[in-house]
Amino acid sequence: MNSLKETLFSAMIKNDINLTENQLNDFDKYAKMLIDWNNKMNLTSITEPDEIAVKHFEDSLTIFKAINFNKGAKVIDVGTGAGFPSVPMNIYRNDLKMTLLDSLNKRINFLNEVRSAIKLDYITVHSRAEDGGNNPELREKFDFAVSRAVANLSVLSEYCLPFVKVGGYFIAMKGKDCCQEIDNAKNSFNILGGKTEDIISLNLSDGSARTLILVKKVKTTPNNYPRKNTKISKNPL
Repeated sequence: MNSLKETLFSAMIKNDINLTENQLNDFDKYAKMLIDWNNKMNLTSITEPDEIAVKHFEDSLTIFKAINFNKGAKVIDVGTGAGFPSVPMNIYRNDLKMTLLDSLNKRINFLNEVRSAIKLDYITVHSRAEDGGNNPELREKFDFAVSRAVANLSVLSEYCLPFVKVGGYFIAMKGKDCCQEIDNAKNSFNILGGKTEDIISLNLSDGSARTLILVKKVKTTPNNYPRKNTKISKNPL
C-alpha cells in the first residue's frame, strides 16, 4: 500500500469509514490523474499525495458524518471544480445518483476522463449555477445539493437551494469560525425556502477544523430566484 492509500485508510478509520482495497485503488488513480492534469490546467494548489488524501479526499468524505444518504439518493455538487466532494462521495457510495455541475468546460472534460478511468456513473453538466437553478430539468429535482465552494454562505445558498426538492437538504462544507456567516445567511435561507437544521464541527486527521451546515428545504424556492450572478454577488440576500 503506497503513502496516499495508507494515509487515507488511516484517516477514514478514525472517521468510522472503512474503505475497501478497490476503493483505495480508485482514490489513488484519481489522485494521479489530478496531479497529471494539474500540470496542464489549474485544478488544485494541493499536489502532495498525503495532502490530497487528507485535504481533498478525507475532507470530502466527512460529509457522511453529517447525514445518512438514502440508497440511490439524487445529489448535485454545485461548483464541483476538480470533483470535490462529489467524486470521493461516488467512489465510496456508487449507489448515489451524482450530478457534477461546473461553469468551466475544461474541468468538465477532466471529470469525464476520471469517470471513464475509474468506471463511475455520474452525470456532468457544463453550466453556471444560476442558469442550472433556473433549468426545469434541474430545478428542485435533487434530494441533496452539496458544495465545498468558498463563496459566502448567503451567496452560496442562492446558488444551491433552488436545486433541492422540498424535504431535501443543502449541505455547505466550510472551514472553522463561520458562526457569523451562518447567522448572516438566515435571511437568505428563509427567502429561498430553507431552514438551518444542524451545524456539525469536526477536525480532519491533520487537526484542521471543518464545519458542515445542513439546511433543510421546507418550502418551494420563489420563481425569481436564483438571480443573475452580478445581482447575487453584489446584493446577497
